[in-house]
Amino acid sequence: MKRLLSTFLLAATCFASAASAQIDPAYNGLLKKYVNASGVNYAAWKANAADVATLERVVDSVAKAPASSAASQDQLAFHLNAYNAWILREKVREYPTNKKPFILSIPGYFDKKERITVAGKKMSFNELESGLIRPRFKDARIHFAINCASVSCPPLFNEAFDGKRLGGQLDDLAKKFVVKDVGGVKLSADKKTVAISNIFKWYADDFAPAGGAIAFINKYRPAGQPIPAGAKVEYQSYLWNLNESK
Repeated sequence: MKRLLSTFLLAATCFASAASAQIDPAYNGLLKKYVNASGVNYAAWKANAADVATLERVVDSVAKAPASSAASQDQLAFHLNAYNAWILREKVREYPTNKKPFILSIPGYFDKKERITVAGKKMSFNELESGLIRPRFKDARIHFAINCASVSCPPLFNEAFDGKRLGGQLDDLAKKFVVKDVGGVKLSADKKTVAISNIFKWYADDFAPAGGAIAFINKYRPAGQPIPAGAKVEYQSYLWNLNESK
């Protein structure tokens, strides 16, 4: 009986930890206010000291959130929000003095330099993406949800991810990206060539379970608009310029 009770309490504790890692609700309001179809209004955000402070509070809550090894939808939503919130904090903090292409402006992005803190663990952006989110959750749709503040990244979603609605949110983002000509998927008029994002090449292993990039893309393309099986695949140039709205 004691062993059964201990097991139950342990499970309950783990569940509570997994469920309690939530993004600060204020984050959703910031996204609604400063993110639009053309990018992020960094200038207006930086000019509002209260909202800059709110973003700092958001990432502080991400840093102090309870750790969990669960692979639940709530945890995936939390980590996607964590990635995007930290990216925004970095860019808002340095704006407008640094408008370099994003990857060049953050030292250690692609290595293991510990620059951010998520649920009590110091890590790099690359470690958060490729060391935690990708291997733990194994969902290729995450590539359309995280945003590195560059023009060719899938557009930043203007609302916070929510575990209860995450499946639909990720599906919607995938559907929008695979019909986005510039930076996404562009099928030639004669349907003989398709130019796709380098995301599909860089993370080919993540799309393999769906049968590869084209099979994945066709799953989310509108009915009657699939990429033909014999189409020549090319890759679009990736633009690292800041995703600043005009």
